[in-house]
Amino acid sequence: MNTPHTSAPQNIVFDIGCVLVHLAPAPLLRLLREHGASVERLEEVTGCIDLHEHKSGRLDGAGLVANIARLAPRQPAPAAVAAAWIDMFDPQPAMFALAQRLRRRHRVYLLSNVGDLHWVELQRRFALQELGHDVITSFEAGVMKPYACIYEQAERRFALQPESTVFIDDRAENIEAVRRRGWYGIIHVSHDQTIAALRALGVDPE
Repeated sequence: MNTPHTSAPQNIVFDIGCVLVHLAPAPLLRLLREHGASVERLEEVTGCIDLHEHKSGRLDGAGLVANIARLAPRQPAPAAVAAAWIDMFDPQPAMFALAQRLRRRHRVYLLSNVGDLHWVELQRRFALQELGHDVITSFEAGVMKPYACIYEQAERRFALQPESTVFIDDRAENIEAVRRRGWYGIIHVSHDQTIAALRALGVDPE
């Protein structure tokens, strides 16, 4: 649960994946199956490619693409793998609009576990770097949520006061981590539920 505070939060921090964009991995899974891999779910891929190292900035995009290609008995071309890897974003217009509305009266930031390939594509397609006042990506920070260091970096870089900050993320462990630091936290399930949770905290989403 959120610790009671005396005023509504002024800083709104958004996760990206499964909040602002959903993942639609069908092109990647199809490419791997066409080359002999037996994969039906994205988790069957991400669990075998050192994704944590990639999102923490220790494995570059070329290295990640090579790891993905090796999952197929007949390895697809690196360019085809890279194209399929970045072709998995399903934008959530209502959440984009929410962030844009909140920015009129609040400081809005992005804090996401994301690697360099996806971040380049997210900027190119959706100009996410312009949605908030600033962004921290895990590959640039060198650490992923829910480790405390990434939240410490956010507090310093964004000049956050924990008691004035709310984090919107789809994963319970990430919300638990910020609540331990004194932030508000909202576990994102849907646009309407997040709107209701913001209103309960005294934030006007309109």
